Amino acid sequence: MTLLPIPARTVTYSEHGGPEVLRIEQLEVAAPAADEVRVRVVACGLNPVDAKLRAGRSRMQLPLPVRVGREFSGTVEAMGAAVTEFALGQQVFGSIPQGCAAEHLVAPAAVMAAVPKGLRLEQAAGLSLAGQTAWDALESQHLERGATIVVSAAAGGVGGILAQLAVARGMRVIGTASPANHDWLRSRRVEPVAYGEGLAARLAALAPEGITAVFDQSGAETIEAALELGVPVERINTIAADASVYGVRAVGRGPVHPPTLDALAALVVAGTIDLPIEAAYPLDEVRAAFEHLERGHLRGKIVLTIP
Repeated sequence: MTLLPIPARTVTYSEHGGPEVLRIEQLEVAAPAADEVRVRVVACGLNPVDAKLRAGRSRMQLPLPVRVGREFSGTVEAMGAAVTEFALGQQVFGSIPQGCAAEHLVAPAAVMAAVPKGLRLEQAAGLSLAGQTAWDALESQHLERGATIVVSAAAGGVGGILAQLAVARGMRVIGTASPANHDWLRSRRVEPVAYGEGLAARLAALAPEGITAVFDQSGAETIEAALELGVPVERINTIAADASVYGVRAVGRGPVHPPTLDALAALVVAGTIDLPIEAAYPLDEVRAAFEHLERGHLRGKIVLTIP
């Protein structure tokens, strides 16, 4: 049977700006090539980088117009002839450079993994980008059990996953967050600390023996506190600031790696990682979803849902 392109309601923007530039358009989604899968999208995870891209504030640039969204979950509805690892109707999740905030998408089979039993699709939609970013950043430091690390925005998408991964690997984790998220951090065996003025002094009091590594998801404040405390620049990693200004590292997510997605999904199903959904918005309320995302102080992920 010959597969044909299909229409899909898709979130786009044609100019940079605030959430008001977002539009929902009916666009064509191609038929899958031999190594591709067409997915009926159920949920799309939103990330701070999506807002930075839309506002024109990201070091990474996408040519306009842009189809919004970089991580998804959904069900397989068509496959190319070379795809053997999935079945029609199977639940999958993954990541592509743009176009996940849509009713349908086409992506290489190599950028997705199966959703295991026990993992909600809303959670799966927040794992492929945020989860692998956390995984790859933590792996880059080659830390041992007993290391003391600081994770900023430790209740957010990337920070929350990274902090819990580190705890599971036997590290002592100090996490910055707003007071409303401190009890949740304690429940995940992360030691909370308030961000803001005096952060370096609070970190020094919590870790007088020193800090092994720092993972920044929020910006300059965390990096400057780490440098003030003498953390080596090669032990400071940021995904939120211009690393070249400080001479620190900037390891984010590498190429999508399905075995890593499988491992992350298994950790969520086992309860080792808690991935809260801060809020879920229907596709038609995408502007409100971005306004919520950009207010910050999140616990977990903001997702768009497509009925």
